[in-house]
Amino acid sequence: MGSQGEEERLLLEDGLLQDESKGLYTGDGSVDIKGNPVMKQNTGNWRACPFILGTECCERLAYYGIATNLVTYLTTKLHEGNVAAATNVTTWQGTCYLTPLIGAILADAYWGRYWTIAIFSTIYFIGMCTLTLSASVTAFKPPECVDSVCPSASTTQYAIFFLGLYLIALGTGGIKPCVSSFGADQFDDTDPKERVKKGSFFNWFYFSINIGALISSSFLVWIQDNEGWGLGFAIPALFMGIAIASFFSGTPLYRFQKPGGSPLTRMCQVIVASVCKWNLDVPEDSSLLYETPDKSSAIEGSRKLVHSDELKCLDKAAVVTDAEIKTGDFSNSWKLCTVTQVEELKILIRMFPIWATGIVFAAVYAQMSTMFVEQGTVMDTTIGSFTIPAASLSTFDVISVIFWVPIYDRFLVPIARKFTGKERGFSELQRMGIGLFLSVLCMSAAAIVEIKRLQLARALGLVDQDVAVPLSILWQIPQYFLLGAAEVFTFIGQLEFFYDQSPDAMRSLCSAFSLLTTSFGNYLSSLILTIVAYFTTRDGSVGWIPDNLNEGHLDYFFWLLAGLSFLNMLVYIVCARKYKEKKAS
Repeated sequence: MGSQGEEERLLLEDGLLQDESKGLYTGDGSVDIKGNPVMKQNTGNWRACPFILGTECCERLAYYGIATNLVTYLTTKLHEGNVAAATNVTTWQGTCYLTPLIGAILADAYWGRYWTIAIFSTIYFIGMCTLTLSASVTAFKPPECVDSVCPSASTTQYAIFFLGLYLIALGTGGIKPCVSSFGADQFDDTDPKERVKKGSFFNWFYFSINIGALISSSFLVWIQDNEGWGLGFAIPALFMGIAIASFFSGTPLYRFQKPGGSPLTRMCQVIVASVCKWNLDVPEDSSLLYETPDKSSAIEGSRKLVHSDELKCLDKAAVVTDAEIKTGDFSNSWKLCTVTQVEELKILIRMFPIWATGIVFAAVYAQMSTMFVEQGTVMDTTIGSFTIPAASLSTFDVISVIFWVPIYDRFLVPIARKFTGKERGFSELQRMGIGLFLSVLCMSAAAIVEIKRLQLARALGLVDQDVAVPLSILWQIPQYFLLGAAEVFTFIGQLEFFYDQSPDAMRSLCSAFSLLTTSFGNYLSSLILTIVAYFTTRDGSVGWIPDNLNEGHLDYFFWLLAGLSFLNMLVYIVCARKYKEKKAS
């Protein structure tokens, strides 16, 4: 009897110790830099975030220090035309959001997010230094214009400039898909309290981006226009160095997720296995599909996913054949996949329509650094004795974001929570939908300002003159402010959506997919510009967007984007209503 009581006491103590251990350590499989389980009280959470947010703030200051005024450098220093400069800017920006696919695959499959950020930050810094040299060394930049004669840049000068520019594009490919996900990794997904904080992290992450952008679009643009481009590019390079230092400083506090192997390989395995078993029937009872018997998934760093009834053709990859049962060999993933592996691919397919609708929004956003700037250059940029660079008006987009993030996080979310019952107030899909609606208003506002500007140009007889129209550039503020509000809803909503809805071992890849919308949006903007220029100049007319905007119709271009945005919003609503959320075990 005494022996039995002692045994029960030991079992009870063991259970209590296990429960206590579960409370001390994270439940999402995160580890420290040495691969050991991490304790909640010493790592992650908000204590690790200042280093990550500081890194992002400095890196974005460096990026926007180049991107914000790049179109001006191309037209005034490399002597390119308006369409060529705008196309070069959007193509480069598109590449900056395409390269994250490279960084994401390396992070999820091999290096993990931490080392991917570290390596690509170094490449980024080298690119920044190369760009600074191209604008500082006399031999690396074309001579200034003499009267109306502007010598073209040599092949070597173009090569050095674009080498630096595209090294930055490569560097940002390893940073962008990983930093937001790495920051979100600091919050335990299995802890309800930390899960709510993670939603707040995405808001403040975007806030830190825009603090960097604010400094770039005001102070750095002024430096570039008034003190020289060498200094104007050197300061962003310095801040990129500070970003790297900030990131490494927080290493002891970080929580790390182990890379789970190549997500592309796993997706290919599902497709191959399902094709090989095309003639097999999927059992009605989903519990008969293959899954590992233990609690953890076969994929490193991933929880198991609950089976869904959609895309049943892919379930064939998880059907266990009689031959496999007979041999007991379930190790060949090209012939047999787990339910979790199949669900990973299903999730990506379900995400695709939502992802695709982000492309048109990104094309609207691309106008801030191209056509909005070119519109501003032919408006009155003087306020008293002070001249405002056209690119500096993007400051109001940043101010709008800085204004809306705290309002959204501290006021709108608690109010919405009372009505919706959701932890974060709005669902990610609702949040993105609101942003798409605001983007329609943004382009409409830009078109109305351009109509007024052209009316004034005609009234004053300035149509044939390539000069600024006496309409204050401050009339552009509403379109920038609306774009900033749209960002807070759409871009932050995308960050949340692609992190929360993605499979655990594909979070960098899915973050890269969200950035890919920005890339394709920039390419779409370039394509629309090219098509518009082709069709509107075909009969010998000056077209919608000539070098002298006073004789063009930039307003038609803005209305075109407003119409596309409205149609895109309608498609999004249909896709969002049909979307089914991920279920993790």
